[in-house]
Amino acid sequence: MAFFQALFDWYMANLNYFTIALLMLIESTFLPLPSEVVIPFAAYKAGQGDLNVFIVVIMGTLGALSGSLINYTLAFYLGRPIVYKFAGSKLGKIFLLSEEKVRHAEDYFVRNGKTSTFIGRLVPGIRHLISIPAGLAKMNLRDFMLFTFIGAGIWNIILAIIGYYLYAIRDQIFPYVGHILLGVGVIFVVYLIIKARKNGKKS
Repeated sequence: MAFFQALFDWYMANLNYFTIALLMLIESTFLPLPSEVVIPFAAYKAGQGDLNVFIVVIMGTLGALSGSLINYTLAFYLGRPIVYKFAGSKLGKIFLLSEEKVRHAEDYFVRNGKTSTFIGRLVPGIRHLISIPAGLAKMNLRDFMLFTFIGAGIWNIILAIIGYYLYAIRDQIFPYVGHILLGVGVIFVVYLIIKARKNGKKS
């Protein structure tokens, strides 16, 4: 636990506007880094007075948009066969991708049309992949950026409120809220390890 505590302290110490944007960029690509381990922590730090919660949301949203544009651009130019081939490859499995996940995101995009890039940002399991079918469908770039920015912004506001609120009530309800957040991070790491092993066995 001392290792995870030291890791948590290092993470919080290095959480700034640049790293928030960078981590959210990564979160919006196909890499397995959920926004739940970025924005709430940053908002909690904002509650301490080290950051501005409004700038946290803005930088997080800009990072999410940038990451989504990477997926969109790759899918736009590479096309469906290459995207699905990568998703089914061993490298794709390392990133917790699969043909099934991409197909699920594409089906969701077909059902919901352009607004899926907005609504999809609020749906777990779809959020970070919805830009891929948008690119495959060669969705208008301006519409894609607009819907993605709004959807990511709303999601980040929700996460920021949670993190900021946890700080506000830390003494009354969660005197050990830091340990709770640390526990969430540990659980997430364990989940990734288990998920990677399952994907490895399937391959």
